[in-house]
Amino acid sequence: MNKSFALIGAAGYIAPRHMKAIADTKSDLVAAFDPSDSVGIIDSYFPNAYFFTEFERFDRYIDRVRREKSSPPIDYISICSPNYLHDSHIRFALRSGADAICEKPLVLNPWNIDGLASMEHDTGQSVHTILQLRLHPSIIDLKRRIDESDSGKKYDVELTYVTSRGRWYLQSWKAQEEKSGGIATNIGVHFYDMLHFIFGNLKENRVFLRDSTKASGFLEYEKARVRWFLSIDPSDLPEKSREKNQRTHRSITVDGDEIEFSGGFTDLHTKSYEEILNGRGFRLEDSRVAIQTVSDIRSLPLHSRSSDTHPFVKVI
Repeated sequence: MNKSFALIGAAGYIAPRHMKAIADTKSDLVAAFDPSDSVGIIDSYFPNAYFFTEFERFDRYIDRVRREKSSPPIDYISICSPNYLHDSHIRFALRSGADAICEKPLVLNPWNIDGLASMEHDTGQSVHTILQLRLHPSIIDLKRRIDESDSGKKYDVELTYVTSRGRWYLQSWKAQEEKSGGIATNIGVHFYDMLHFIFGNLKENRVFLRDSTKASGFLEYEKARVRWFLSIDPSDLPEKSREKNQRTHRSITVDGDEIEFSGGFTDLHTKSYEEILNGRGFRLEDSRVAIQTVSDIRSLPLHSRSSDTHPFVKVI
């Protein structure tokens, strides 16, 4: 498709998936930025890309490309920076005459979406976000089955996600709520988007547990009642996972039936990029319900535990 990309946050965990997606779509990464210089992964995809560790120099390069008609314009700027910088970096992309492709969470607060919508209008550029679970075959199939079922039915859903993190996590920006949005935002926002995508508008949001390593609550959607539990604490792993030396446990049950979606994640970023480049990507409003959900989870008062509490909470 021969599109030109720049990338912000090249040393981050998720950046290689974006680099691969750019390469897979026959596009070119011409410039990348990160304060850290541990970005040797670029050589696997775009060894000729310019790299900057100072944002001012990266800004100057992007601006020069924009002004000089001799160079192909930067069509997209991909954003893989820490969560609290997403809003600022999206604005930078739009002001630079490029569309933005931003990793989840798009922003930390719903009012940021309104500001970005105004910037889209003023600049004529667009903001795209990665909501890869909406493209997962198992999730698409589940949504189809729910849509075709009795419209009055309310499903009982249990979402459990334990993804172990080491001691480093609590020393990083990810453990600072003002920077990451907290556990529910940092590791859960795409699950809340998936639930909204499948089960409709959100009706109720209650939180039972919320600290630096785990959170749990209850969400009621038009077509589902959801008990959820998220954790980075390896002690929350089920015994069967620990026996297999697995550090991640991911489970979604609908009326007691397990939804298998542990596989099929490998190429979802490439699929996301393909959809964006073909004009079918997810936009600002697609993220609003999930962003509102995690924003409320951060601020809601804690409820007393009840029958709607996830069973993992009861054993803590």
